[in-house]
Amino acid sequence: MNDLIQTRWLPIILLVLSNIFMTFAWYGHLKHKDSRLWIVILVSWGIAFFEYVLQVPANRWGSALYSATELKIIQEIITLVVFVVFAWFYLGERLKWNHAAALVCIFAAVAFTFLPRK
Repeated sequence: MNDLIQTRWLPIILLVLSNIFMTFAWYGHLKHKDSRLWIVILVSWGIAFFEYVLQVPANRWGSALYSATELKIIQEIITLVVFVVFAWFYLGERLKWNHAAALVCIFAAVAFTFLPRK
């Protein structure tokens, strides 16, 4: 288990899974607008619990390999990718050219975080 924890990929895998849960917690209810708001809030909190179960170990174990800034940037880019896939397949939204251009700019900005350190 220790070898698994020390891999660079485990935090990323956990961040992907946690973001899938969080995306459903935050946006999944948009397909159920007829549901009562208090029920949606409770269900969202229930889903978000599993996001935290994955996010906290991802950051704890990931901090041995990545800086806090790198972890946050990784998490944000994962969030955007997960959301685009979610919006496309679950909500039925289409990616427009300006959305794609914005994502390219964000990916370019992320690259600066991982430039060699002096």
